[in-house]
Amino acid sequence: MQSVELSAKTVDEARKAAAQKLGVAADALTVTVLEETKGLFGKSTVRIRAEVAPAPAAPAPKAAKAAPVAPAEPEAKPAGRGRGRKPAAEPAPETVGQPEPAVTPAPAPAAEEESRGGRGRGRGRGRKEESTEAAPSGDAAPAAAPSDSVATAEDGEKLAALLRELLDSAGMDVNVALGDINGRYVSLKLDGKDAAYLVGKHGEVLNALQYLVNVVAHRRIGTEARATLDGNDYRKRREDVLTQMASSIAAQVKDRGEEAVLDALPAFERRIVHKALQEIEGVVTYSEGEEPNRRVVIAPAE
Repeated sequence: MQSVELSAKTVDEARKAAAQKLGVAADALTVTVLEETKGLFGKSTVRIRAEVAPAPAAPAPKAAKAAPVAPAEPEAKPAGRGRGRKPAAEPAPETVGQPEPAVTPAPAPAAEEESRGGRGRGRGRGRKEESTEAAPSGDAAPAAAPSDSVATAEDGEKLAALLRELLDSAGMDVNVALGDINGRYVSLKLDGKDAAYLVGKHGEVLNALQYLVNVVAHRRIGTEARATLDGNDYRKRREDVLTQMASSIAAQVKDRGEEAVLDALPAFERRIVHKALQEIEGVVTYSEGEEPNRRVVIAPAE
């Protein structure tokens, strides 16, 4: 079953964009609203998952009943001939045609032109086949959490206590403070003497620690809440960089009328890009690819 997740201002607009991307009619899609956000001045955005249901299999045609065969008449011998005529060759039985398999339209080839250095890759109208959005970094639960689950202050305290236990076991001098709670995501802020060691190059250590906390929390506590860690305000600085980059690329997409693909990002950074562009006129965003190479695509709104 083909599916795609994308964001737009309304469900109808998102459905049309999904239909064009998947190459099917809009009424052939099954649409699930994943998230709906209301912004300032009445502006809103929705994030949907659109799926193309497989066509029902056609019933196999019934084989034609064979006509009864009349008994063969004795062959008449021609005058002056001692040998009989050869019987006429019987026509070959008709082969019952099998139903033709449904053909899935192949994705159009993507343009090869690529712009490096964080500007994304300029692409033509061709688009890749979509895969569904993977769980954010740190969501190691065997089953995905319900989209409407909401973390509580108690969940936040449990996650903070678990993180303190891990850091104390490692002998690190780091303070853990509970930050904002947004949906099922709990922000935990790290500071102190050893906090810089927990960030690492490009936030790699911070991402790994975040993944570990969520794995242990799911197995030990059984909560659907997910922790997002920030050390020495690294996430905040990174969010500012991603927001500025996304806005710049969105302006280029509107000018050129061509979509752009960003470099691979973890799930929580892809959400920053989606959120930064949800109020910008003339563009829509969606994700494609498989983890850890899943990317955000910024495309012109139809």
